[in-house]
Amino acid sequence: MKTDNHYEVAFEAYLRERGAATLPIVEARRSYLDEDSVKSPDFLVVAPTDTRLVVDVKGRKFGGTPDHPRRIWQNWCQRDDVRSLETWTEHFGRGFRGILAFVYHLAPDLAIAPFTPDVFLFRDECYLVRGVDVGEYRAVMRTRSPRWATVHLSTAAFRDRVRPFSYFLGSPPLHQPKN
Repeated sequence: MKTDNHYEVAFEAYLRERGAATLPIVEARRSYLDEDSVKSPDFLVVAPTDTRLVVDVKGRKFGGTPDHPRRIWQNWCQRDDVRSLETWTEHFGRGFRGILAFVYHLAPDLAIAPFTPDVFLFRDECYLVRGVDVGEYRAVMRTRSPRWATVHLSTAAFRDRVRPFSYFLGSPPLHQPKN
């Protein structure tokens, strides 16, 4: 976990509020598993329901600015993020599930429907916390940029697979009104 990354810090606060045990991983360098260099996950999570997750957080802005609105749910990541998350999940073994957590920092002027699941207020900022199972992501991911080795899901594929993060914790969704 990068303590200067507000997305990861907000995500950890979200998990704590949900009663999940979290182990943030220091990402100072890559790890080695069986002589293979892999990117470390951001968090290991054990939910009160005994759910076990290996999580890689992807922070994204949503909504743009009043002068330049941008209403696209970005879901891209590095191809290596998917491979590494799957490797860690397999290494930890049965009972662990790899999740890409998309933590969206919502624009202040953005209107969110009341009772939208997993809207989270943190340090006077509003976030929306979503997740996709890494295996489901891999099954339909497309290359976004060969040069940057990034992948993404089409809007329809993302819509079909993304869930409020509470779904992966096995707990009811968190509802917080936006100021």
